[in-house]
Amino acid sequence: MFSVIAEDVTKVFREGREDVPVLKGASLSIASGEIVSLEGPSGSGKTTFLSILGCLLTPTSGRVSIAGETIEAKRPAQLQTIRRRHIGFVFQQFNLFPALSALENVEYALNLKGVSGKAAREQAEALVERVGLADRARFLPRDLSGGQKQRVAIARALAADPSVLLADEPTANLDSRTGAGILELMKEVNRSSGTTFVFSTHDKKVIAKADRLVRIEDGHVRRLGVRAADRWVMVKERRRAERA
Repeated sequence: MFSVIAEDVTKVFREGREDVPVLKGASLSIASGEIVSLEGPSGSGKTTFLSILGCLLTPTSGRVSIAGETIEAKRPAQLQTIRRRHIGFVFQQFNLFPALSALENVEYALNLKGVSGKAAREQAEALVERVGLADRARFLPRDLSGGQKQRVAIARALAADPSVLLADEPTANLDSRTGAGILELMKEVNRSSGTTFVFSTHDKKVIAKADRLVRIEDGHVRRLGVRAADRWVMVKERRRAERA
């Protein structure tokens, strides 16, 4: 089963009187539970591609399906519903609300999902504990380190119980040791919940953690790692070994 399917996706931006093509027919299928790393030079289109997979942008042409729901020709409100239902985000700049504590940032994400009151507080506490920040739950973002902020961002993303979690340069603002801890946390989430992860990154350590590397150049998917069908067998074998 595939969490993400993109077929011949194009994206053209209008700049003044000119059309600027960024994606020029990118195609990619991502299996449920897969960890995929998107890499490529600056301007290659990988961030645009990630934004389309996250329903932040719609393709100019082509077909995109997220957890079985197609996103082309959707109105903004419909795209928002798909995001809340299926997708979690972890951004390079964290994007936490500065006036809310770590716990409240996660709780707010649950409120958007329709969970409120005691249930939201209990779920938020469980998520903050899951990412190892129970002792920092009531700290404001300004009082947290970069790695701690990223852990809050991951907990907030997990609050939506997403089938797909997208991360744009998740370790770019972190030192190597902290970044390694964030990657291990994401791997643990993947193993325990089967969440599909898609990273956009230049970080070789992030790339090394992926099940598959996808290279994007000049708006095209130029190189894929292991074929999805073969990779899925490898993932099942890996998980079987981990449980043994």
